[in-house]
Amino acid sequence: MISDDSRTPADQQAAPPAIDVPALTALLDGEYAEIRDLVRTNLAAHASVLEEAEELGVDAFRERVRELAVDLAATGQTGMGFPKEYGGGGDIGASIAAFETLAYGDLSLLVKVGVQFGLFGGAILHLGTERHHRAHLPDLITGKLMGCFAMTETGHGSNVQALGTVATYDTGTQEFVITTHGDAARKDYIGNAARHAELAVVFAQLEVDGEREGVHAFVVPIRVDGAPAPGVRIEDAGRKMGLNGVDNGRLWFDGVRVPREALLNRFADVTPEGVYQSPIENPGRRFFTMLGTLVQGRVSVGGGAINAAKVALAVATKYAVRRRQFEAASDAGGEQLLLDYGMHQRRLLPLLARTYALHFAQDVVRGQLHEVFSGNRPGGRGDDEQARRELESRAAGTKALGTWHATRTIQECREACGGAGYLSVNRFAALKADSDVFTTFEGDNHVLLQLVAKGLLTNYAHEFEDLDQLGMVRFVTGQAVEAVIEKTSVHKLFERVRDLLPGGDEWDQEAGLLDPDYQLAMVRFREEHMLASLARRLKRGVDEGRDPGAVFSHVQDHVIAVARAHVERLVLEAFVEKVRSLPDADGGARDGGAGDGNKVALRMLCDLFALSTIEADRAWFMEHGRLTVQRSKTISREINNLCRRIRPIAVDLVDAWGIPPEMLRSPDLVG
Repeated sequence: MISDDSRTPADQQAAPPAIDVPALTALLDGEYAEIRDLVRTNLAAHASVLEEAEELGVDAFRERVRELAVDLAATGQTGMGFPKEYGGGGDIGASIAAFETLAYGDLSLLVKVGVQFGLFGGAILHLGTERHHRAHLPDLITGKLMGCFAMTETGHGSNVQALGTVATYDTGTQEFVITTHGDAARKDYIGNAARHAELAVVFAQLEVDGEREGVHAFVVPIRVDGAPAPGVRIEDAGRKMGLNGVDNGRLWFDGVRVPREALLNRFADVTPEGVYQSPIENPGRRFFTMLGTLVQGRVSVGGGAINAAKVALAVATKYAVRRRQFEAASDAGGEQLLLDYGMHQRRLLPLLARTYALHFAQDVVRGQLHEVFSGNRPGGRGDDEQARRELESRAAGTKALGTWHATRTIQECREACGGAGYLSVNRFAALKADSDVFTTFEGDNHVLLQLVAKGLLTNYAHEFEDLDQLGMVRFVTGQAVEAVIEKTSVHKLFERVRDLLPGGDEWDQEAGLLDPDYQLAMVRFREEHMLASLARRLKRGVDEGRDPGAVFSHVQDHVIAVARAHVERLVLEAFVEKVRSLPDADGGARDGGAGDGNKVALRMLCDLFALSTIEADRAWFMEHGRLTVQRSKTISREINNLCRRIRPIAVDLVDAWGIPPEMLRSPDLVG
């Protein structure tokens, strides 16, 4: 193997690589370039929505967003994930790519599209059967039939299994009776509910012959000729921090009757005689299988957040090469550009590198989603439960890191544009207000990371779906810690990579900082060590006779840390693998200014992301003997050096995202 640590200080001071922006855009767009370009065209055509979001009242803007969602549907952009026989495009991966790209524009429109075609439409598609598809998909895909996704309740958001809405089967009439038991069980924050939805996919506890069968989904009319349906009460949730083009509302059901066929019955059904049937006998596995089919929502939100961060970075970077402040050098001949200051580079360029890293990690998740739901797994294992569980975990983790990254990046970019960044015309007001909730919907990020940790601790065991927090603790404590670690993929990865590095147990002191194998070994070591120590803490707590619930609560911060370390490792691996997969223009050049400029630039960004990740957690690496004080300082110097090298190509790197100029707006910032 040729190691990338052959780069020398002379290489690092070479002239900046020449960026082929169209080629880099093509690389980033990947196989979905055509659908992404369609979305870009649509965004430019409807660019006035950015002004309308500020100028129209709430009611008028909601109507405008609905009109635009229907207009987009007419272009085929929003229906890519539905079967062709109902008017869709038959390509789940393309539907995610379209959604991600739409995030360059107004985020109310993005979320409206997500609710209508992703959540409501996705539930009909993935939880229903042919009778539901025939009845609803053709009009749903065109936007003629508007609907909503009624899962969250005032009393239960993340804990879906404890929902309070009940659907009781009446054998005499062969109907389900939907009832809201108290205000805690009202459906809350439901997008499309306040104004536009005619149907709702309602998640409720199914009760048959006095027995509870768990949460199931039902198609329930909530409006008839524009008025609330009999027994349905609808309330507008009112103004929000942002996304005021989306009509969020609350729903109550007072003995609302729907026919037996309203049950979305892909995974369970009730016979006319009132017999409950399901091919999945285990209730926990049945519930998680049902929720697992809705994972594309998390994949979409993560990708949308990453692209919202790109908009902020594009504005801030372009401003930083136009705005001058202070004379930094006696021979400068005038005030210096913001991006020539080391601190400004430090503020923006590591975020730029992390955005590229998350972009490639999102590519992996999208690809896995497409494979699993299209039945294209290698070997034809489209229904492989292990693959589905791994997808759910990876989607949860990438969504968490992607949305937190967007929140942090948008704030930093706003500050980096000074007072000008506070003006609404410069996008940051809308970006901040509209994207903030991304960390919450489709799963609170901390809850999602606990799902990630559960998969790591149990290695996605067959019992995975049955394990709540207490079950997970008991599962782990029933095994030797060594068994927990050896079953994880990271253990084998770490051992393999460490063998490639010099110095035996001193690998972390002698390997080159710019060697991706060193970078990977560091994040893999962190994940494995954190996971082992978490397993030991869980085991020790139970062995000491403490309540398993209390044990879990006491180590919850450790659980989140393990999950974050795991996802950061996956992100870095995705970036490294993407760079390694690119050919060298001269067939062998690996560094400096030689070879393909785009590959050199991506390698620098990958180095910056990796070293910034290590630097951000340097205290942990030093506490655990993997980073000396001197090497820690060297990493910081190398980060500064990488920022200086990336600075001349920063504008090219944000231009490669292909954000339509109309979406940047900000005339005084970007020119």
